[in-house]
Amino acid sequence: MADDKPKLTPRQQQIFELIQRSIARTGAPPTRAEIASELGFRSANAAEEHLQALARKGVIELVGGTSRGIRLKAGTLRTVNESRRDETQRGNAGGKPGLPFSLPLPGLEQLVLPLVGRVAAGSPILAQEHVEQTYAVEPSLFTRKPDYLLRVRGMSMKDIGILDGDLLAVARTREARNGQIVVARIGDEVTVKRFQRSPQGIQLLPENPDFEPILVSPEQDDFELEGLAVGLIRNQPLN
Repeated sequence: MADDKPKLTPRQQQIFELIQRSIARTGAPPTRAEIASELGFRSANAAEEHLQALARKGVIELVGGTSRGIRLKAGTLRTVNESRRDETQRGNAGGKPGLPFSLPLPGLEQLVLPLVGRVAAGSPILAQEHVEQTYAVEPSLFTRKPDYLLRVRGMSMKDIGILDGDLLAVARTREARNGQIVVARIGDEVTVKRFQRSPQGIQLLPENPDFEPILVSPEQDDFELEGLAVGLIRNQPLN
């Protein structure tokens, strides 16, 4: 049977293994700067070139908008999982340890998402200055693949369980259907509401009787639909 595994150079293999170790140890992939420091590159640009090569060979995916935007692909995980099992079996037979990390590899198939905090008026929601940090999360948490996490502010959606401080997973889109929970920008404000379109315009409906609906008229030019809510992470404070 032909070997269909991607052929990596020794340096690419080093970087690939470094990514695996980092995710196993910390739950997140390394930054370009960390790769450069670990492997003795003069700059993060050299690490980026190798990452682009790994992406072209199909063993990782690169996610824009975050310094830790590196994901292991499902096919790669299967191959690595098989290798890990074989290595472990050989190690057990010979009294030697297996691979140097114990996190179950299916759990490494994670999304690395930027967390967006306050958004400056008129600037892209995923502008680097808005990203507070990044999170590595399981794709199975969400109804569809999100592009970023947004920190919820206020209690206007509390009756459907979206609370102040929660992290809302958002998939970028410019279209929405009536009844969907959306992230919208109106002037200086980014808000989470239920979307409703009518001949009179768009209504952004709260899920809390203490808040009034927001009416967006057809002539209003400071309205932008930023995305759809596809999941929620309850961000409990540490005690």
